[in-house]
Order: sequence, then C-alpha cells, then structure tokens
Amino acid sequence: MHEIDLKNFSLRTDVILEQIEDINSEFIIHNKKCDNDIKIDEVIVQKDINNYKKGIYKTISFNDITDKDNFKMVENALISELKDLLDKLNISNKDSSLIIGLGNHLSTPDSLGPKVIDNVLVTRYLFDIGDIEEGYRNTASFKPGVTGSTGIETRDLIKGVVDISKPDFLIIIDALASSKIERVNKTIQISDVGILPGSGVGNSRKEINKDTFGIPVIAIGVPTIVDAVTIVYDTFEFMKKQIGFKLENINNSKLKFVKNPNYLNTNRDLTYEEKEKTLGIVGTLSEEELKELLIEVLSPINYNLMVTPKEIDFVIDKLSLLISNGINKALHEAYNSTK
Repeated sequence: MHEIDLKNFSLRTDVILEQIEDINSEFIIHNKKCDNDIKIDEVIVQKDINNYKKGIYKTISFNDITDKDNFKMVENALISELKDLLDKLNISNKDSSLIIGLGNHLSTPDSLGPKVIDNVLVTRYLFDIGDIEEGYRNTASFKPGVTGSTGIETRDLIKGVVDISKPDFLIIIDALASSKIERVNKTIQISDVGILPGSGVGNSRKEINKDTFGIPVIAIGVPTIVDAVTIVYDTFEFMKKQIGFKLENINNSKLKFVKNPNYLNTNRDLTYEEKEKTLGIVGTLSEEELKELLIEVLSPINYNLMVTPKEIDFVIDKLSLLISNGINKALHEAYNSTK
C-alpha cells in the first residue's frame, strides 16, 4: 500500500472539545454541567498541547435558539460564563474594553463578528465628555474587515486602534470551523487565549493574544462551517448508527408505526462482519483511516468544500443578536436593569 503525505491536509476545527477527545493528558481539566437542554463544558489547559494554548476554554452547546425561550436560556448561559471568565481574569467593572468583530460582512457564514458589533453598546465617547451614568463600562468597538479587502493585516489594524484607545482588555468575536456537523451554529466557545484571524477557513493571519498585545484577550466564536470531508465522514457514522438501530429493533413491531425514528441514541455497535456486509471495505476502516482516505480523495482536486447550512442568514442574525446581548449585559450592570 502506498503512503501519502497528509501534513498539508487536515480536518479544520477551532473547537477544543473536538480535539481533547483524542488527547490523554494530565494537563487538561474538563468540567461539565447541564442546564435544561444547554450543556456547558469548561476545559482548562495547563500547558500548551498540540494547537491549543494554555488557558481557559468554555463551550456552550445547545439545540436551538430560534424560539424566544431557548434564545433567552442560551443568552443567560453566555452572560454567566462570560462574567465568570472576567472574574477569573481579574477584570474589574472599571476596566475599559475594546470589542472587535472579525470577519467579512459580505460573506454570511463569516459575518458573525461584524453583525455582533452592530448591536453592542459603546460608551467611550460618553466617558470622554463625562456624560455617563453609574453602572456602565467604558467600551468601544471596531470592525477591521478582512485583509483581502483592506490590504492590511488584521492584527496591524487592531494594534493601531489599541494603541490609540488604550483599552484594558479586548473581546474578539469571530466565526469558527468545526469538524462535527452537529456543532455548526449550535456551539459558542469562549476562551482567554486569543484568536488567529482566518483560521476557520484555512487562511490564518497574525495571532492576537495577551502575549502580542499585553492585555487580556477574550475570544468568542461560533462554528458556522464544516468541510466536505466532515460531512461525508459523519454520514458514514450516521449510517452505522441507523443500521445498528434497525438490527437492534428488528423484532420491534411498534416501530413500524413510527415514521422517522430517532436512531442516534442507539447503543448497538456493528461487528466487523456487519460493517463489511453493509458498507463494504470502507465501512471497516478506523476513524483515522476513513478521514485520511476522504482527505486524500477530495483535497488534491479542491473538492473539500467549506459548507454552511441553507438557513445561515436567519441563524447568523439570531446568533449575532444573542452574543451582542450577552456582551452588553455581562459588561454593563446598568444595562441588565433596563433590558
């Protein structure tokens, strides 16, 4: 069998939960909690591991934000986790912030950052003239655009604004990439390790973090895209679960009256023989082998497309409003009493 060099081809993900499953390390602390249908994971990386830097990563996972009740529950979770991170970073109510929305407003999956900025509360100009009520923080915002449009490195633009406004900390919002279909538009990741602009679409620019800017940098991101390899791989996994579900319930006559039974929670694993019989030799490949095969097939011909759901316009509007509300209420105590 021939060997292939995959160092230039990899599944793109910015979500730490999709990486730590494969890392057995004493330097990772993973805490979990659930609130209704919302799952919150806090990962503390105590030492730089693989592509992840030492720091705190909070992940809020949810099923839906398209109705008012779910929207409010996820918003409250975001407020709570963001306030907790501010406390852990020793950021006080008096510290000023610069909120930055990364991304391209002309590309819907990449427009999360700019859309959040459209709804964040900015107060810096009020502090400059001394006309501000108690309970509001000194905040400013900035949409740097993308290097392809400006011709200037995103980090350099941000550095210029930071040098002028001199904030005590940064909050940066950006769209991410995921290696799991079920996380797209259903995960919010918050971390204190900064961000690498463009990493989600494989176009990484200069890094923005505490080491490079000298002040705390909080990153908030939502995975809005997956690549074609991820979709094909997940489809194979879903097929295995569906086949296992059918085999497990082959004598369950009640299922004949269920139009679309949910097979995802089945515990029935296929044997090697069953995988080979139903899916052929491809069905018997390990996770790593199958992903390597799909990368080898799609990447050289540039068919490993980045894909986003068809309802992305509607969902991005919802997510951007949710995140901006969360930032406003986490940063401004007085804002909570008026909204």
